Amino acid sequence: MKKLLFVTLLFTCFNGFSQTASVRIGYIDMEYILEKAPDYAEAKNQLEQKASKWKEDIEARKNEINKLKESLASEKVLLTKELIEEREEEIAFQEKDLFDYQEKRFGARGDLIIQKSILVKPIQDQVFTAIQDIAEQKNYDFILDKSSDLTILFADKRHDISDQVVRVIMRAEKREQLTKKQQKAQDAKEAIEDLQDENPALAERQKVLDEKKAAREKLLEERKAAREKLIEDRKKAAQEKRQKLIDEKEAEKNGTVIEKDTTEDKTEESKTGEKVEKPKTTTTTASTAEERRKAIEEKRKKIIAEREAAKKAKLEEQRKKENKKENEGE
Repeated sequence: MKKLLFVTLLFTCFNGFSQTASVRIGYIDMEYILEKAPDYAEAKNQLEQKASKWKEDIEARKNEINKLKESLASEKVLLTKELIEEREEEIAFQEKDLFDYQEKRFGARGDLIIQKSILVKPIQDQVFTAIQDIAEQKNYDFILDKSSDLTILFADKRHDISDQVVRVIMRAEKREQLTKKQQKAQDAKEAIEDLQDENPALAERQKVLDEKKAAREKLLEERKAAREKLIEDRKKAAQEKRQKLIDEKEAEKNGTVIEKDTTEDKTEESKTGEKVEKPKTTTTTASTAEERRKAIEEKRKKIIAEREAAKKAKLEEQRKKENKKENEGE
């Protein structure tokens, strides 16, 4: 009845205004706005934590009652009528107490509803303030709540000002943290947003431009990443080639195994059309290096032997001279 009366009053006012001037009507979705509000998520999380604790208490009480019922069922044949009635009364009392607790926490006037009202009220106040500011600035005659008890059968999306309300709330919070220079830039941005609200075609065109800009920036990032990868691959290949040359020189110097077969199976066609095979080149093998070491070692031993022989011959000659002098003296 109240809904019908309100709708009738609304259309009556609309008809009255339409005879003199145009009426501007907008609507919001309070649930959508609350979900977008920064403080709502924290308040909702606090409320969910409390509700979770209450549910755990309820579940614990249910388990206790079930244990009492199971105990009574198993011992019933052994109990007197008075004891059975006493236990049944205890179970009934705990069940009633559990029901009262559930109503207290989750009933229509329970703690959950009360706590939700307390937590959400500051955010709702911000929303109402933002709606009043928008209504005064843009000359709205009526602003309805789509998520309220009022039934709206149809509403054109262009009359939805929910996003505008969210922006006003966000602006108020951002301004407290901005410097004067940042506030000036923010004012210019807000002016563009307000102009887009008044002109949906302009907003759509800006959206297309933003999408193109984002696509262009993404393409540039991809090209930059590909170029950096190519440079990195080239550096890596050059480093590996340099290291390979160093290893080969070190191996050749130490006389370790060196096998470098640069044979290429591929052929190249000459200008005359003939296929020319690339020459095969091989470096000194391990066996050649070993033979060289053996030759050097034999040469060194031969020189040492010749030196020893010369030394012995010289000592023998000196000994002969000394013996000759001794014989002459006698």
